[in-house]
Amino acid sequence: MGNLIKAEFRKTLTLKAWWALMIPAVVFAFAFALFWGMVTNDFSDFLGRSDTRELTEALGISTGELPVGLLALGHGINIGTMIPIIFGVFALAGEYTKKTITTTFLTAPNRVSALSAKMITYIAWGAIYGVIIVAAASLGTVITVDSQRLPTAGQWLGVLGAGVLATILATLFGIGVGAVWRSVVGSIITLTIWMLVVENVLVFVMFGAADITWLGGVLPNGTVNGIVGAIGAEAFGAAGVKVPGLQDETAWALQYAAGAPGAFSWWASALIFFGWTMVFFLAGWAVNQKKDIT
Repeated sequence: MGNLIKAEFRKTLTLKAWWALMIPAVVFAFAFALFWGMVTNDFSDFLGRSDTRELTEALGISTGELPVGLLALGHGINIGTMIPIIFGVFALAGEYTKKTITTTFLTAPNRVSALSAKMITYIAWGAIYGVIIVAAASLGTVITVDSQRLPTAGQWLGVLGAGVLATILATLFGIGVGAVWRSVVGSIITLTIWMLVVENVLVFVMFGAADITWLGGVLPNGTVNGIVGAIGAEAFGAAGVKVPGLQDETAWALQYAAGAPGAFSWWASALIFFGWTMVFFLAGWAVNQKKDIT
C-alpha cells in the first residue's frame, strides 16, 4: 500500500492540475473574504439597525464586538472549497480521460488497493488545499474587518479545522462523482451548474415562495458550505442553539451572511455532507470494481 500511495503522489505532482487549481482556489477565497469583509464590517447597515440592536442585546455584547470576521471567512472558504471538488474529479475521471486507468489497475495487486491508495492520497491533498484556502480567506478578512470584530483565536482554530474537514470531504465527493461519471468535462460542468446555480436558486425560491428555511441544510452545496459557515451563524445565535425570540427570517439572513443558509449546525452539516460523499464515493467504488479497462 505504501508504494501505491507514493506512486499516486508522484503521479499527481507530475501533472499541472494540483498547482493550476491552487491558484483560483487562493484567488477566490481571498477575493470573496475581502468583499464580504467590506460588506459585513458595518453590520448594522447590512442587517438593519433594529435587528442588530435586538441581536446584540440577546448576545450581551456591543455592536462593535460582533465577530463579523466569521462571516467573511465563511464565504471565502466556501467558494474556495469548489476547487478541491474539481481537483477530486481529476483523480479518477482524469485517468479515464487520459487512458492511464489501465496501467493504474494492472500495476496494483487489485482494484481495492488502487482505489484505497488514491483515497488516502487525495485526503492528504484535500487537507493541503484546506490549509491554504483558510489562510487566503483569513488574509482577506484581516484586511477588511476591524480588529475588534475578528474571530477569537479559538474561533479561528475552529474555522481552520472545519475548513480542512470540508475540503477533505469535498475532494472525496469530487472523486466519487468523477468515478461514477468517468468524464472530467461532464462532471465539472454538472457539478458547477448544480452547486453554484441550480441549488442556490432552489434554496432562494423555496425560502421566498414557501418559507422553507431548512432546504440548504440538506442539499450537497448547502451542507459542505455549512461545515464552516454554520460556525459563523452559531456565533450570532442563528444556528445550533438559536437566540430566543430571533425571527426565522432574521436567522436565515444571518445564516446567509455566514454562507450557510438553512444550516442546522456545523457538525450536522458535516454529517449530512459526509453522507452525500459516501453515496457518490461508494457508487464510484462499485462501478470501478467491474468496469472494463481494456
